[in-house]
Amino acid sequence: MRVEIKARNNAELIAKLQETLDEEVTEVYINLRPTKEILVRILERAPNVRKISCPPSLYPKVSKRVIAALAQMGIELVPEGYPRGRPRKYDERTIREVQNLLMRGVPAKEISIRMGIPLRTVYYMIERTSKADRT
Repeated sequence: MRVEIKARNNAELIAKLQETLDEEVTEVYINLRPTKEILVRILERAPNVRKISCPPSLYPKVSKRVIAALAQMGIELVPEGYPRGRPRKYDERTIREVQNLLMRGVPAKEISIRMGIPLRTVYYMIERTSKADRT
């Protein structure tokens, strides 16, 4: 079982670890740097944990000794990133469909009407694909 625990500071994180972890947990994600104290709490509350992950920006700050000690115990400490920024409104399939219509010679205004996408967005997709073709 996977558990994600997010907190603003170490004290809050430790309190949440005490509440949420149990023997069934095998994967833990924490949003703060995994210090020795935090890792000990995780191992006390979830002895069957096999994978601990943290943000990629904090991973380099973890002691190499700590990573090695966890590896000896069969526990993997890995960086795990969530996508940053605003999520895309249109998926890759929709963008490919717009590109296919453009290649068939369908005007941007017609694509906008057919697919229910704002005309300005269609023009943006056209511009983006032409830039990708140039590089």
